[in-house]
Amino acid sequence: MVIESQAMLLRRPGEALVAITRTLPVPTAGEVRIRVEACGVCRTDLHVVDGELPQATYPIVPGHEVVGIVEEIGAGVCSVAPGERVGVPWLAHTCGQCDYCRQDHENLCDAAHFTGCTRDGGYATHLLANADYCVRLGPPWTDAAAIAPLLCAGLIGWRSLNAAGPCQRLGIYGFGAAAHIVAQIARWQGTQIFAFTRPGDQATQSFARSLGACWAGDSDQPAPEPLDGAILFAPVGELVPAALQSVRKGGRVVCAGIHMSDIPRFPYRLLWGERQLVSVANLTRRDASTFFGMAAAAGVRTHVQRYPLADANVALADLREGRVEGAAVLIPGEAK
Repeated sequence: MVIESQAMLLRRPGEALVAITRTLPVPTAGEVRIRVEACGVCRTDLHVVDGELPQATYPIVPGHEVVGIVEEIGAGVCSVAPGERVGVPWLAHTCGQCDYCRQDHENLCDAAHFTGCTRDGGYATHLLANADYCVRLGPPWTDAAAIAPLLCAGLIGWRSLNAAGPCQRLGIYGFGAAAHIVAQIARWQGTQIFAFTRPGDQATQSFARSLGACWAGDSDQPAPEPLDGAILFAPVGELVPAALQSVRKGGRVVCAGIHMSDIPRFPYRLLWGERQLVSVANLTRRDASTFFGMAAAAGVRTHVQRYPLADANVALADLREGRVEGAAVLIPGEAK
């Protein structure tokens, strides 16, 4: 019988993660213990590692794209049962009482907790999660590694796509994990995709075209034709004026990241014409319930690069340097 679990711990911002062994966690009331099958490596994890999120607490086990099997349930849990496969997303808990929660905007709750940021996440063999915030994962979702990126890259991409509004021509700046998922849904909906990547990154541009982008080019290039909307997944503030310049009057630019470098000054004419600049923050449980049905209908397929849990630092470095095509995923128990 397993009585210990392993995890990759971030002791302080800016440091490498270290492997630790700890006692198998026991769920309290409302919690479940999950044996992790896979955990996606998200750009938000880099922000946690770099100390760029003021809400983060340390030491912390990162990871919020978690897929696993419920091993044990705490008192009062009736939404999931031992043996079920579930997902654990970024949103870990909300107060349920504030104005935001009561008005169906739990993603804005000031007392929220976040997986892998304010409570330990899925860079581990086991974790505890609030049962009410887990996502049940039945058919057709069977491959744990393929599912993992859907739990943040997919969900935040879906929320961003909705925020962009109806678009015939959609620009996507930064073609990583979230973009490669949302592009498939947008194409299924009949939207033309224009992919903007790091200048000179022809491999990613080719990847974008393979997923149906009608155009792919450098982010310092103008769009070949006016866009109805744009989503910025790249956390680069200087892309905001570029995106505004590429959208038509009445178009919308959506900032999808949880962190972004400062936006430089830009002339008012780029915003004028009822263009809009908005952000998306976190996600809700309703996002998950609608997104997974939509992703199944659209036949979304994730492209993943698998890493053993012990190689979490390697996966983070590859993500930082743009060496990941699609999404990086950690697999506990997989040999190096």
